[in-house]
Amino acid sequence: MADEKDTAAEAPKKSKKMLMIIIAAALVVLVGGGAGAFFMLKGDSAEAAEEPVKGIVVAVENTLTVNLADGHYLKFGFALQMTEEAGTHEVDVSEALNLAIETYTGREVAELSSDEGRNTIKAEFLEKVKKAYEHDGHETVMDVYFTSFVTQ
Repeated sequence: MADEKDTAAEAPKKSKKMLMIIIAAALVVLVGGGAGAFFMLKGDSAEAAEEPVKGIVVAVENTLTVNLADGHYLKFGFALQMTEEAGTHEVDVSEALNLAIETYTGREVAELSSDEGRNTIKAEFLEKVKKAYEHDGHETVMDVYFTSFVTQ
């Protein structure tokens, strides 16, 4: 009988230890999850606040014709999507035209014939234009829209 009393006395001690471990683990999970959610939501709102607002679209009046590799050519037109911060004043597109010529001259027709190739070169062109038109640390160009794009 003495053995039964010892076993009965030990059982509640073990179950209390196990209960404390479970509670501690649950608290760690809840606190960690809450902190993670807080920082993730905070990051999303900060990114959303930094998203520029669309402003005016500045169309380049004339199309460009540039020489491609192997005697081919590309004739294209484009427009610049400005940010709201850029204002509504007239934009000199001369630098954008020069960057377009530098970026597209000498390319292979095969590069420009696929969506992936066109998008890759457009992204390169857009980065150059964004950098060129940056003003006081703020981007003033959001995107480049092609108004025509013909290769031969």
